[in-house]
Amino acid sequence: MWKNRISSLKSHGIFALCLLMATVNPLSAAAQERAPVDLPILFDTRERIARPDLSGIVRLRFLTTVDFPPFNFIDQTGKLAGFHVDLVREICRELALTEKCQIQAVTFPELEKALVDGNGEAIAAGVAVTAELRMRFAFSRPFMRLPARFAVTKKAAPAGETAAALDGKRVGVVAASAHEAMLKAFFPRVTAEALPDRAALLAALKDGKVDAAFGDGMQLAFWTNGTESAGCCRLFDGPYVSERFLGEGLTIMVRKQDEAIAGAIDHALLALSRSGRLQEIYLRYFPVNLYGG
Repeated sequence: MWKNRISSLKSHGIFALCLLMATVNPLSAAAQERAPVDLPILFDTRERIARPDLSGIVRLRFLTTVDFPPFNFIDQTGKLAGFHVDLVREICRELALTEKCQIQAVTFPELEKALVDGNGEAIAAGVAVTAELRMRFAFSRPFMRLPARFAVTKKAAPAGETAAALDGKRVGVVAASAHEAMLKAFFPRVTAEALPDRAALLAALKDGKVDAAFGDGMQLAFWTNGTESAGCCRLFDGPYVSERFLGEGLTIMVRKQDEAIAGAIDHALLALSRSGRLQEIYLRYFPVNLYGG
């Protein structure tokens, strides 16, 4: 059984993000009408991906969970919702398989067994791609990367708008995390200060004990725009993506023998990227821009 999941949102991180989502200010009309976000995705609009023949498929069941907001969760009406859920519906619509598509939730530890046992054809739940999993499963192309970001206090902002302004500064990061390794590799001129957990990191930034924080861009984006931060801080520079430290990104996982399904999903993802519908789904679930200022 495996427990790999994109970013550090598993366990207490998920609960913290739920609280942050609840406290983020509602989207203003201007935010709702802002220009499409340039997501760091891996599709060239000139690329062509053939759609495999899925006419013989009886049904296409996507498995997800309810504990990975804003990607998959139970909404206030008790229904399954989230970025992944809406994306799956758009994929099915693009493949003309809406009538054959289903989305069902299981617990995260049950995902692999449910897929192997034939209780679903695909997983859309933020499973981190590993070399070991690639030996046993097939994956769609990545459709979104979760970046690392810096955050700084507004009252003591760096004298500049790039990471060079942090040279020699104290930058907090969660100890023994992928972000700590990434910070030290990408920004050797900063003074990395390892803190025991995310709560300690954010408290240190808010209290001015560090000059900046470096970590998961999604968590920092929701925190800086939520009531918990009391407006103390903002995102700074970036985004930074790294397959070496942060993985390949968000994908959809299928059984090895269902590589045709993965190919069809790639075809649909390319179409959604080209048409702007992928960006529309992003804007629906991310009231703050993970990739902008």
